[in-house]
Amino acid sequence: MRSSDRASGFRPHRVVVLALDGLLPFELGIPHRIFERPKDAWGRHLYEVITCSIRPPGPVQTDADFAIQVGHGPEALATADTVVVPASYELGPVFDEGVLTDELAAALAHIRPGTRLAAICTGGYVLAAAGYLDGRPATTHWAHAEHFQRTFPRVKVDADVLFIDDGDVLTSAGVAAGIDLCLHIVRRDHGTAVANNVARSTVVPPHRDGGQAQYIHRPMPDPQLATTTAARAWALGRLHEPIQLRDMAEQESMSVRTFTRRFREEVGVSPGQWLTQQRVERARHLLESSDLSVDQVARDAGFGTAQSMRQHLQAALGVTPTAYRRTFRVTAKAA
Repeated sequence: MRSSDRASGFRPHRVVVLALDGLLPFELGIPHRIFERPKDAWGRHLYEVITCSIRPPGPVQTDADFAIQVGHGPEALATADTVVVPASYELGPVFDEGVLTDELAAALAHIRPGTRLAAICTGGYVLAAAGYLDGRPATTHWAHAEHFQRTFPRVKVDADVLFIDDGDVLTSAGVAAGIDLCLHIVRRDHGTAVANNVARSTVVPPHRDGGQAQYIHRPMPDPQLATTTAARAWALGRLHEPIQLRDMAEQESMSVRTFTRRFREEVGVSPGQWLTQQRVERARHLLESSDLSVDQVARDAGFGTAQSMRQHLQAALGVTPTAYRRTFRVTAKAA
């Protein structure tokens, strides 16, 4: 941190990434790539990212043919505002029996109460073995979901989503879903505009539709059959209008039943759930980037009334439209 920042009282949010033996280099790099991009209006980094291991500074073996040199030991976890645990292929008893090693338990003991925790892919096994996920919803890579549930029966596993935000504990599905998770954290902390700028500079979509269901291997459909892409594009251009399921099905010349089945296969959620997601994102954008009244935002986003939008934003984000605008309007202007 620069001395001028210290003098002004500014302190970036510290993200500490826990590097475990057998880690996947791609996943280790995700938090650094995403969190080191956001800046405020004065060009100051909003996050500070460091990497630590469960041992004193030194090499940590990856699942590839090289090791990485980590400059911080487990005591760095005590300085974290957010701890991120990427996946590892060498979790040993954590994966096999659902219990921590003494060395890992001692490292996690450094984490302060109230620290936000996030896991990418099988990094969720570490949080579950430590008891952080007891009674909570969580996800992991779809290929490990059944094993994860058997190993940790007190966790409410949902294998259909890309990530789960349960407040101070967040988990993601496999590999690239870690990007979705980290972008979501940026969006939650600083708003859609900042997160979209990060996504744009990283050349990834700011928000992916659907969940893991679209990535699970299934028999390939007949390539001559229509997809639902055109219907989604048609709906996105008319979010402010009432949209019926039969209207979307007609865009693909399908029956409602066939369209609904095909849509869920391709996107991972129902057409109605997808429409609500898109309208919530539209409302967030308008609340951050415009001076429209809440009533007008509700109409333009397709919710019809402010009360309806309030209910949907409360369910999706846990805040009212007014509170959301108050929190993120300044950040969006700076971005």
